[in-house]
Amino acid sequence: MEFIPAKTILSGYEAGNAWFGKNYNMNIYKGCSHGCIYCDSRSECYKVEDFDRVRAKADALGLLERDLRAKRRRGVIGIGAMSDPYNPFEKDYCLTRGALALINKYRYGVAITTKSDLITRDIDLLQAIKSHSPVLVKVTITAAKDELCQKIEPHAAISTRRFAASKEMAVAGIYAGILLMPVLPFIEDSDANVGEIIRLAAEHKARFIYPAFGVTLRQNQRQWFFDKLDERFPGLKNKYIEQYGNAYECRSPRAKELWQLFQKECALRGILYRMEDIINNYKAGYSNSQLTLF
Repeated sequence: MEFIPAKTILSGYEAGNAWFGKNYNMNIYKGCSHGCIYCDSRSECYKVEDFDRVRAKADALGLLERDLRAKRRRGVIGIGAMSDPYNPFEKDYCLTRGALALINKYRYGVAITTKSDLITRDIDLLQAIKSHSPVLVKVTITAAKDELCQKIEPHAAISTRRFAASKEMAVAGIYAGILLMPVLPFIEDSDANVGEIIRLAAEHKARFIYPAFGVTLRQNQRQWFFDKLDERFPGLKNKYIEQYGNAYECRSPRAKELWQLFQKECALRGILYRMEDIINNYKAGYSNSQLTLF
């Protein structure tokens, strides 16, 4: 794996009342090997060249420790926004594991997004962090069936393994749930797919599901997506062009019906789905002094 120069690891502080209550962002890796057909991180605005090649930031753990010590406020660190922290290299290099050890040492919280079951390796560190700060794990699952998952996210862990990882974390006391996004129009936006994901999420003890019934497309990400549609779902590219043109937000034509189904099924199973409720729930029991000022 190539190591690239970096000046910092942690972003600046932001109020934790928006995206899953995070206060900082952290990306140790750059690029991703999952090959997901819809990936927003391929967009030109992020300026990640050769996106399929995973690289790591040189001296990432040294930089992270410096950043953690320098911050005036503790908070929840978001991990996995631009690159999956549990890519295949992580098994050997353990950079994410090293980062979690530092996050625990300096008493920050974490909100992790992943499509890998390798995260279960770090349950011990997540439990240690949870003893003093909030911990949230979001496992992205958009296809109930493994066969469809492999067409859409060909190099990521299959859905079955991701559900199992979510359950293993829940049993270990980690606050875990499902990130149901994007739900691709004309591919994943059926009652059967969404309903089965909710059923399986409940079966695997998910505390929450957060959905987006559609996909966003921009710049070179759109061309990548269309090329993959031609390869794996012949004829669908033209349907997208007819339905959405060059729109950024491609909302499922069935979004309203899906939302009604989703709310009903989640309510029946006691699964949270509103951002404010999820944030309040996983942060419950931690005082403001634990999360902010030293």
